Amino acid sequence: MLIEPHGGKLINRELDEREREALEERLSSIKAAINIDERQIADLELIAIGGFSPLEGFMGKDDYEDVLQNMRLTNGLPFSIPITLAVDEQFASSVKEGQDILLKDAGKTLAVLHLEEKYHQDKEKEAELVYQTTCPGHPGVQYLQKTGGILLGGKISMLERPPVIFSEYAFDPVKSRQIFKDKGWKRVVGFQTRNPVHRAHEYIQKCALEVVDGLFLHPLVGATKDDDIPADVRMQCYEILLKDYYPKDRVVLGILPAAMRYAGPREAILHAIIRKNYGCTHFIVGRDHAGVGDYYGSFDAHYIFDEFEPAELGITPLFFDYTFFCKHCGGMASYKTCPHDSSEHISLSGTKVREMLKEGELPPVEFSRPEVAQILIDWAKSNAT
Repeated sequence: MLIEPHGGKLINRELDEREREALEERLSSIKAAINIDERQIADLELIAIGGFSPLEGFMGKDDYEDVLQNMRLTNGLPFSIPITLAVDEQFASSVKEGQDILLKDAGKTLAVLHLEEKYHQDKEKEAELVYQTTCPGHPGVQYLQKTGGILLGGKISMLERPPVIFSEYAFDPVKSRQIFKDKGWKRVVGFQTRNPVHRAHEYIQKCALEVVDGLFLHPLVGATKDDDIPADVRMQCYEILLKDYYPKDRVVLGILPAAMRYAGPREAILHAIIRKNYGCTHFIVGRDHAGVGDYYGSFDAHYIFDEFEPAELGITPLFFDYTFFCKHCGGMASYKTCPHDSSEHISLSGTKVREMLKEGELPPVEFSRPEVAQILIDWAKSNAT
């Protein structure tokens, strides 16, 4: 028996053939239209395919305020980050509740928003509560500052999906659930990543595999920071790792078409809810999950789970400490398991790794698989200025 989706029902806002034909007949009569940005497109898709279940559209005012204040929807169901559609005041003043609005990407209609309400966004409050900072250097705060200040709430109807990337791995929640069912997996652990998998990641994934039936390696391939490694490069790294170092019958690689918010603890909760909707029963939460810079404590993303009863979330978090290769132990370990001084640990900063890659130097094998490092070296060389 697979885990239930969040809220008990997997949402589907993609139109069937009959519904599509009926809506397409009146598209020409819908005059209000907006082009939505990369994050909004990602949110739209995840609403439509059920990744954000139980959401059926962009949040209205009451849900928005409850999520900000209490990390719950108005019905009490946990939800940690507001999923909203921001527009400027000029556009907002031109539409009214009860109206349909075309949501477009570069002029192509992706969906229709059935507008139920429009309301003001409290950007400072949202920054303080979601990102725990109003610092303009935080990428999430930067995004808030550049978008309009009026939010449109209402259900959506998806007419056309955004272009599919990595189609071989583009499993919607209904598909991933079927895959797990076909494999006979009852306990599935999800792993979120926006970075290549290094030995530390591999170690915690394999630790988790010891207690579940299968691993869902689920990298995020939506919008990330400019200095993050591109999704296509990361996918090459995942493919070569799975080919040579993981049991083929116990791992599924699939992509998550979400945008990174870099919201640290709150995003860890959202990532867990999404993976629950994809069919995962367990979710790996590592050090500084979804963090950026020094905005969050190393284990804040662990502590936030204590604010919910286990049954409320319905997915089991697996918490992992900082991991490394210990020369004295002669293997991978963490601060939970290794008694030795940090001088015995092979640990490299992100800055040091980037410097090595740019110089064409392979990091120690205890830090990164050579095949993965070579992919990153080739990418770094091709992007050298």
